[in-house]
Amino acid sequence: MLVVHHLNNSRSQRILWLLEELGAPYQIKAYQRDLTTNLAPPELEAVHPLGKSPVIEDDGHVIAESGAVVDYIVRKHGGGRLAPKPGTWDHEAYLEWLHYAEGSAMLPLMINLYIMRLGDAAAPLKPRVDSEIDRHLGYVDKALAGKDYILGDFTAADVQLSFAGEVGRAFGRLETMPNIRAWVERLHDRPAFKASIEKGGAYNLA
Repeated sequence: MLVVHHLNNSRSQRILWLLEELGAPYQIKAYQRDLTTNLAPPELEAVHPLGKSPVIEDDGHVIAESGAVVDYIVRKHGGGRLAPKPGTWDHEAYLEWLHYAEGSAMLPLMINLYIMRLGDAAAPLKPRVDSEIDRHLGYVDKALAGKDYILGDFTAADVQLSFAGEVGRAFGRLETMPNIRAWVERLHDRPAFKASIEKGGAYNLA
């Protein structure tokens, strides 16, 4: 059975959610962040050298990186669900959003997380980081105009991209992004999302 090495308050929550959407069987091996440093425990390094989460094990193989994990689960356990048909342009758009989420959208948000800890020392960086956050959130907000989900129908790309919307909301950056605000609320209302929180634990991105 597929095992999710799940770190509390982390992006691995998305993997539990995806598996709940698919109704695929899985087990959770839970890890807790250090209360002082907020870092993952060293036990995760025994699973994967980077000591990060999400990490899954399936059929004796270990897979890390959110995009790779989501792609694998959809292909191996999805049965054609939550992704457009391969070989179509819709599938190419799906892949673009799947990799955009961590490759571009999350970068300025994560940089902002770190510079917030620097106080006044971060002042020279902040205008550029703020501009990049607004640029990427604005791009997603525009893409969601007139649609319930990023491709129209719900796909695993929404699961992968959701973290950018959630972090943007936690940073108070969605005041002018009504489509993202509504999208995040719509995602959180999904029964599978709620089931994943019950199993993996609530998380706080503030």
